[in-house]
Parts: sequence; structure tokens; C-alpha cells
Amino acid sequence: MALPLVLLVLLAAVTAAREAHGYVAYNTSAGTVAGLLNVHLVPHSHDDVGWLKTVDQYYVGSNNSIQGACVMNTLDSVVDALARDPGRKFVVAEQAFFQRWWVEKSPQIQAIVHKLVDSGQLEFINGGWCMHDEAATHYIDMIDQTTLGHRVIKKQFNKTPRAGWQIDPFGHSAVQAYLLGTELGFDSVHFARIDYQDRAKRKDDKGLEVIWQGSRTFGSSSQIFTNAFPVHYSPPDGFSFEVLNDMTPVQDDPLLFDTNVEQRVNDFVSAAIAQANVTRTNHIMWTMGDDFNYQYAESWFRNMDRLIHYVNKDGRVHALYSTPSIYTDAKHASNESWPLKRDDYFPYADSTNAYWTGYFTSRPTFKGYVRMLSGYYLAARQIEFLVGGSFTSSLEDPLGIAQHHDAVSGTAKQHTTDDYSKRLALGASQVEKGVNTALACLTSSKGTCMPPAVKFSQCQLLNISYCPSTEEQISGGKGLVITAYNPLGWEHSDFIRVPVNDLHLVVKSSDGSFVDSQLVEVDNVTSNLRKLYVKAYLGINTDKPPKYWLVFQASVPPMGWNTYFVSKPKGAGSNRMGYVSSIASPSKDTVEVGPGSLKMTFSSASGQLTRMFNSITGVDLPIQQSFLWYGSNSGDGADSQASGAYIFRPDGSTPTVVSRSVPLKVIRGPLVDEVHQQFSPWIYQVTRLYKDKEHAEVEYTIGPIPVNDGIGKEVITRLTANMVTNHTFYTDSNGRDFLKRVRDYREDWDLQVTQPVAGNYYPGQSRNVCNRWEI
Repeated sequence: MALPLVLLVLLAAVTAAREAHGYVAYNTSAGTVAGLLNVHLVPHSHDDVGWLKTVDQYYVGSNNSIQGACVMNTLDSVVDALARDPGRKFVVAEQAFFQRWWVEKSPQIQAIVHKLVDSGQLEFINGGWCMHDEAATHYIDMIDQTTLGHRVIKKQFNKTPRAGWQIDPFGHSAVQAYLLGTELGFDSVHFARIDYQDRAKRKDDKGLEVIWQGSRTFGSSSQIFTNAFPVHYSPPDGFSFEVLNDMTPVQDDPLLFDTNVEQRVNDFVSAAIAQANVTRTNHIMWTMGDDFNYQYAESWFRNMDRLIHYVNKDGRVHALYSTPSIYTDAKHASNESWPLKRDDYFPYADSTNAYWTGYFTSRPTFKGYVRMLSGYYLAARQIEFLVGGSFTSSLEDPLGIAQHHDAVSGTAKQHTTDDYSKRLALGASQVEKGVNTALACLTSSKGTCMPPAVKFSQCQLLNISYCPSTEEQISGGKGLVITAYNPLGWEHSDFIRVPVNDLHLVVKSSDGSFVDSQLVEVDNVTSNLRKLYVKAYLGINTDKPPKYWLVFQASVPPMGWNTYFVSKPKGAGSNRMGYVSSIASPSKDTVEVGPGSLKMTFSSASGQLTRMFNSITGVDLPIQQSFLWYGSNSGDGADSQASGAYIFRPDGSTPTVVSRSVPLKVIRGPLVDEVHQQFSPWIYQVTRLYKDKEHAEVEYTIGPIPVNDGIGKEVITRLTANMVTNHTFYTDSNGRDFLKRVRDYREDWDLQVTQPVAGNYYPGQSRNVCNRWEI
């Protein structure tokens, strides 16, 4: 019986030794300490809502040959680790993932999460459906996707996020600062990506953290405390504890030969002091996480527990679990003064030849699709409210996901972008059904929806003249009813264009009066695009595109609708048929087009635009437009950085003009004049000038871009005028405010020009005013 006794004594001794060295329990509940450097450890996982994998693949952990990532495991693991120790904390950003996880959990797990949120262990930051892009997004979409996430957080937890966490978008807009600080009431925003030259100067000046004034109009009311990280959103070197990565854990077991507590504490203190030297106050933040981390959360928390315990025991600096909110409160309590920033953080470059301005135009078709559905979603929600229905939720999730900084930006892999498009299409088709039913109710003369007197259909593919309803309805001898809805808060007048096959048509308004109309031939480019679509997606080889566009002007009250009737003329209406557009033959050196006050002049010889004139404003501007392309740099011996979906890096040569002689076709009519220009076999442009409109509508079709010569091509359009601008121009910020730009200049630091072309590109959502710069 002696042997078991010896074993018991030995086991007891081992347990006592481990407890004496803090192996079992660690004190991690400490707050900040005055007089010491406080290191705020913020545990997080950056979970892209689609990128290298689709959003579904990231959530469930499939297709791991591309990237080992499973957000479901991360959330399961984090909640389990937080429940073990009340001193631990974690922050969650993307509600698209969290809400999917939440509805799968049992009431018991949901109760645990409620306690974690109420205690502050689990904090929602940003709170949007995704971490949206800030260059390619419209401010309405930024608001909508953030509102979607905040609404469910408020409903489920009665919490409102107060910290912005835009750690990965590739540059940051002024409107973002305004929306977070003024509209959402956030007290801080935190991010990683700013220009490498800007970061270096701010580190020297201890100016990484600023008060950012997002709007010159609203002044101090648009300010927000802004924290730009000194390196990235990962921990300092050597302090990542992702179990699948090469890491150096904190080993304090006295029975092991490779204990390293003293070295790890010294490393921690050294890294903390180095970061403290580039920021103000005695508070610094360590972002403890990276892309799709914490799939085994205990690895992180176990090591952070030990670090906090032994670093605080050492006493040179103080470590604590924290969140962006706790960190901001500590910064605010220090009564420190901060630099003021008034512009934005565009363009972003992370090295000499890596300007992330390429994504401003990456996947333009997808960008256009998102923008189109955004406007449609706004109108649908209004119609939904008017009838008291509920049918727009199917588009909330896909449209929210589409604002992600790897979605609308155009930087996701092709299969992921296809998945985004599929989700949007499915969501829009469901909303379309609801809108059709709602419009039948709203326009019913009987004031009832059962059964609907009129069946509505919509044409989502008017860009390629595909609308079977308008083509078949009239050809079959039936009249066509067109209802135009105006989502704006003021009366709006615009031109309706629908494809038709019949040459003899009249348009009437809802009061029976005739409306002037015009028929314009459908161009060959549009017809060919339609043929490709119906063959590839509908399997139809015999499709005959419509011959004409029927054009008429509709006037619609604010947040209201108006109805128009299209039919074949009868009796006295025969003299009100749509005017058939004429094709003009240039007989002079120049051709002037425009049925209204705005005129544009083109050269008969070259086919190029030469002048714009507005008889109302008196503006008379010599102006030229051309298409050019820069050769894409594929990397060189000095720098392997290539041009691509993210990066715009021209090869340094002068851009090539696509064509100096452009075949020109001019179509005239009382409502609209059109100028068709064929710049090359792969660039086609239509310019439209409408009656009573003081702007030109320009529609261009580009592609497929030829690469048989082995040269990638960055295609631009350039407008050249004689305005004296002193290198100054203006761009819009997310479609809301204007920002002043000066070529080769930054307001906050002395720019060392390394990329004179790529470094002067800025994002624009709706308006750009410039001279001689590519837009």
C-alpha cells in the first residue's frame, strides 16, 4: 500500500506547485491604473462577409482549401471562453454573421450571451450588417446597412453600439465620420488603413489619434474621436495566439524546461513602450486578433490571462482586457488635446507603388447593380409603408452584405461576387412581387386589393432593352399602362424609356390628355447585348429585339405616382402619334445637338465633342472628351507590386488614345437628341440631351477589353476644358458632400509623389468637378 500513498503525495505536490505559480487561476479583472502605461487588450476577430470564400462558406467553414475559416466556430468558442472567466472581454462587429448564429442557439445559450452582453464582456461595435466600404458606397446604403444591424441589437439586447470599428476598409471618407459622430452618436471610430506616408508623420508627431470633423458645414457637431492604429489590426509581433499559427505561448508551468514568463513579460513591456512613444496619454490599444481568428478562443484567452497576470505582477506597465468604448473613455478622462482633421483618408497607399485606387472602378457592373437596387429598395419600402405591407425584408440581408468592403468594392473573388449577385437577384425578385401587388392596391379605383384589377410587371433589364411586357402587350392589340413612382420628397419630372415594336403609338396621361412622345431606334450594341443575354440565360436563339424606344416625359408628385396609357391611335388621336426620330447627316464642319437650352457641339470630321453651351446660365465651355488607356504594370525587378483589383499601378508610359477619329451618328427629335459614337470595336457611347434638362446623359459600353497583345489596360475617360483651376478640383463624398482636392497635395502632410497618376484618383459616387484629370 505504500506505492499509492507516494503517488498521492506527488500529485498533491504538483498541484500545489502549479497553483503557486498561477497556473490554475489568474487575476484578470483589473481596471486602469493611474501613473502607469495602460495597455488595453481588445480581443477581436475580423470576419469578412465574403471575400476569398462566400458568406456561407465563411460561416459554416466549408471550402477550407481556400482559407481555413469558420465564423460559427469562432462565436461558439468565444462565448464558451467568456463564460469561464468574468474578467475576459470580446468585441463583435458583423451582424450578418452574429444574427445567423444567434437564431440557431438554444434558449440556454442565448441566456448566457445576454449575461455576457449585459456585463460588458461581449460588446457590439459598429453594429452594422457588415463592415462597409467607404469609397464605393452611397451614404444611403451606409445608413441602411448600419440601421439593419442596430435594429436587431436593440430588439434583442436593448443595447446601442457606441464605437465605430472600420478596421479594414481601404481608406476612410469624411461622410463616414459625420454619420458615425453626428447621426449615430458614436463617440469614437477605430481603423488601421491610412496612407503609409501619413502614418509615418503621425507617429513622429504623436498624431495618430485625432478629432475628425467630418463636415465643414456642420462644424464641431460632426466631430468624432478617431484612432488610427500604428501598424495594422493585428497584435504586435509575437503576441498572436491563434492556435493554427506559429506562436510563442506564455509558458509558466514549473515542471517544464521551457518556461518563458520573464522573457514574455520583457517582450510585452518593450512593445508597449515602443507604441506609447508614438501616441499621447498613458493609454494604448493592442488589437488582439486578425482575420477569422478565435476559432479556438481558449488559446488566445489562456495566454492573455497569463500576460495580464504576470505583466501586472511585474509592475512596469499595466495590462487589462478592454474594448474600444473603455479605451475611449480612458482617453477622454485624460483631458489631452488632440489634432484636428478636416478632410478624409483617401487615397490610401500602403507602400510606394501600392495605391489602392484600382478598386474605385473594379467590377463596375456589380457596382451599378448594387446602386440600382439601392434606389429600388428605397422606393419599395415607401410603397410597403403606404399599403401597410411587409415584403422588402428579402432584400435587406443581401443589400446589406453587398456594402461590405470586399463586395461593392469589387475586390472579392469571382465566385464570391457571383454569390452576391445571386442573393441580390433572388431578394429583388421577391420584393418585385410585393411591389406589384401593392401598386395594384394603390392604383385601384375601387380602393380594394381583392382581387387586383390590374396585374403589374416590372422591367429590370431595360439596360439591354429586354421588357417582354411592353413589347408583347401592344403588339397583341392591348393597351399598355405604365405607372411611374417618385420616391423623392419633391415633385419630379423625368423621361420614361420603354422598348416597343410598334411604330404607331400614342401616350395619354391619367386625365386623358395626350402626352408628347418620340420613337428612337434601338442601337445595334444594345440589341446584341440582349441577344447574348437571352441566349445565355434564357436559352432562346430566335429572340428579336424591339425596334424602338418609346420616350415621353412623366411628371410625378412627391412620394407618389402617376399613370400613363400607351396604345395604338384611334380616330382623332392619330395625329398625336410619337415623333419618329430622324438621323441627321452632318453638312457643316460642326454638328450642334440638343432640343433644349443645353447644346453640345461635335466635330463632323473627327466626331469628337468640342463645346458645351447653356443658353439659360450663359456657360460657354470649349471641352473635349476622349477615351484612353494606361498599360497595367505587372511588377518589375525593383517592386513586384502589380496593378489589379485593389491596386492601380500604370506602367509609367503616356496613356494611349483609343481613337482620334470617331464615327458619329446623330439622332434628332423634339424630346431628345442622341449622339452615338463608336470609339473602337470595344468602346461605344451614347450621349443624350433631353428637352428641359440642363445636363447631358452619357451611357458608355466598354469591353471586352482586348488583351491579345499581352498588355493589361486601365481604361479612362478624360474631359479637357480651358478652365483655370490651379490644380484644384472637387469630388463628392459618398454622394453627399463635396471635398476640395489639389493635385499632388495632401492637407495633413508633405506628399512625396511616387505615383503621379494613381495618387491623384479619388472615389466619386454621384458628382465630380474637375479639369484635365481623368474621372
